[in-house]
Amino acid sequence: MLKKISRQLKFGIVFLEILLVFFVFILIYNFYLSLGKGRPLVYFDENNTSHVLDTLRESGYNITDWDHYLISKKALPQKGWYHICHTDEGRYHFFKQLNSHPAETMKIHVYSGETHKEMLHRLAKDMKLDEKKLNSYYDAHAHFKEGDIFSGTYTVARKADENTTLQHLFTRSKKRMAQFKKESFTHEMDDYTIKLLLTIASIIQKESNKPEEMPVIASVIYNRLEKGMKLQMDGTLNYGDYSHQVVTPERIKTDTSFYNTYKYKGLPPAPLATVSMQALKAAMFPAETDYLFFMLNKDGSHNFSKTYEEHLAHLRAFRAYQKERKKRLEKKVEKKKAEKKGDLKKSAKKS
Repeated sequence: MLKKISRQLKFGIVFLEILLVFFVFILIYNFYLSLGKGRPLVYFDENNTSHVLDTLRESGYNITDWDHYLISKKALPQKGWYHICHTDEGRYHFFKQLNSHPAETMKIHVYSGETHKEMLHRLAKDMKLDEKKLNSYYDAHAHFKEGDIFSGTYTVARKADENTTLQHLFTRSKKRMAQFKKESFTHEMDDYTIKLLLTIASIIQKESNKPEEMPVIASVIYNRLEKGMKLQMDGTLNYGDYSHQVVTPERIKTDTSFYNTYKYKGLPPAPLATVSMQALKAAMFPAETDYLFFMLNKDGSHNFSKTYEEHLAHLRAFRAYQKERKKRLEKKVEKKKAEKKGDLKKSAKKS
């Protein structure tokens, strides 16, 4: 009987020791294992424990596998931006109030056809950020210099700093690119192929903003490349600081860069600007046509042609339209001048 009681007592003592060790471990883990100094603003893309913990880890917080047991479903943040508040009350309290401070947000727009410098200049102005810091972060993380961030509307925290804002744009764009690769390729594509597609997409974007025209313009690009013809497209000369300048005959003669597809065969050396997903999909899936030329028309769309003779006819028609339009504008200006002159004479007579 005494032996039995002794065994039970020993078992009880061991059990209490285990409980004590576990309790001490929980205290140390909760209060003394630092969470680190992560970013104060974090964007959660999904409402599940694994994603939330992975996001916090990527945001600079010291997250372990044990934290999976500390965060409850009630405390899981919904999709969106949150302020992460540091407290001295331990990890449990940190996770308990994780969804308590949603951040105020704003919409920002990235426009198709603009360069990254133009985009960053607007961001600095709209969000009151440091343009030099934005450029520095972009240069450090961009893969192709242009085309790394897709056009579209993004939601960002109103108080996000330069790094947080650009990291969000890069992350969202990478996810869109990953989805595009998944839908378009049966195997992993190398960076060189992606760069070529972005370059073609940027040419398409420079030539037209009409989604219905993009696959047809893509077909012209591929058809000319296949025949060994020069692309001879004005859009390729709208690179860098020349992004929105009118391409003149003088510019075509004097520009010696490989962006000048009037002088050099093949594609430009890099993407020209920001592209839309429609342009990228058009570059990947061009229309099947025999077109080799396209020309702007009076409706703002393009006429496509298979032969140079057809193209010349479209060119002459557009130039005739331009001349007629110029005459009409000049007549309007003259009419306004005459009306203004007449009003002045009437005013002088009255006085």
